Amino acid sequence: MFEKRLNLFAGHFGSGKTEVAVNYAIQMSQVYPKTAIADIDIVNPYFRTADAKKELENRGIWVILPMYANTNVDIPVLPAEMNAVFEKKEYKAVFDVGGDDIGALALSRYREEIASEDYEMFFVVNTRRPFTDTEEKIDEMAREIEYSSRLKITGFVNNTNLLQFTTLNDIIEGQRKIKAVADKYNVPIAITSGFFDDFKLEGTILEGELLNLNKYIKLPF
Repeated sequence: MFEKRLNLFAGHFGSGKTEVAVNYAIQMSQVYPKTAIADIDIVNPYFRTADAKKELENRGIWVILPMYANTNVDIPVLPAEMNAVFEKKEYKAVFDVGGDDIGALALSRYREEIASEDYEMFFVVNTRRPFTDTEEKIDEMAREIEYSSRLKITGFVNNTNLLQFTTLNDIIEGQRKIKAVADKYNVPIAITSGFFDDFKLEGTILEGELLNLNKYIKLPF
């Protein structure tokens, strides 16, 4: 799961993108001690990587945040430390990216640096959210992200959930919709993420590698 040095996570508001990115970084750090996570979501003031900063740093993870993350100041300023991520190639890095076309623009600033390396760009989808609840909407959002970032999606993440009300059938139905779109892009569902301790998965066929989540990101209410 952690083969590539650069791992980008994009996803619309409510997709759980940041929770997935934080969990991915924590689990990757158990294999690769030199792990970094960078929050470059310039759109969403909530569900920030900053919520998990203490937990991440306690695990030895290098955390890179916008200057005003989790403050009352909402200015889309990318951290100057971002450039160091591309210079310090001994680090594996996770990027938490804004999910819509505006958020993906932040990636285009670093397109050359990213494209020069072997990277993964994961599109995190929760089919129980209104902007990605149909195959057509998922496809439209994916195309907008690729166009704005000027980078190709390499895999989808099935993060279908209804918080504590999630059923295994929700995840499987989400998989069906996401796979139909992923096949159009000729890429896999690379990861299925969720709080799998709540389910019995024996005999269940879920696409991609399983990323069992822990809750690190606070709700904004």
